Amino acid sequence: MNHSPSAARNDVEQLLQDMHAGRVSPDSFAKQLLDLQVFMPVKDEKHVIKGFQASTRAEPLVLEDEEGTRVLILFSAPERAKAFTAEVEGYSGGILTEFSWVLRRMGQDVAISINPGDELGFDFDTDMVAMMAALLPEQAE
Repeated sequence: MNHSPSAARNDVEQLLQDMHAGRVSPDSFAKQLLDLQVFMPVKDEKHVIKGFQASTRAEPLVLEDEEGTRVLILFSAPERAKAFTAEVEGYSGGILTEFSWVLRRMGQDVAISINPGDELGFDFDTDMVAMMAALLPEQAE
């Protein structure tokens, strides 16, 4: 099945399209995105024992922008990540998880880029990330 680069393939992409078209307010966009699944490229682990993962912590793809801000790279689907991650050595795999899960585990002062360089992309500066993290409901301990 062929998709045009700008055709929405899932709920995240439909939400991005609606946001870019002005059909969804920024607040509604942020709240809806929290429960949707994104693809987070993670660093490949190389081990002597094939299929054995020693680390319990995934190392996500984080790059620096022109101003030196660290940017976590996410995608709306694994297929959207292929061309981008082909240019970054060691990130051939990844995790599908809720955007809220990612936010809960991020460090401070990190921006987010979903589908970088893509028509269906969106960049969150560090202030926007902090605002979205504040929208997260408290978790039971």
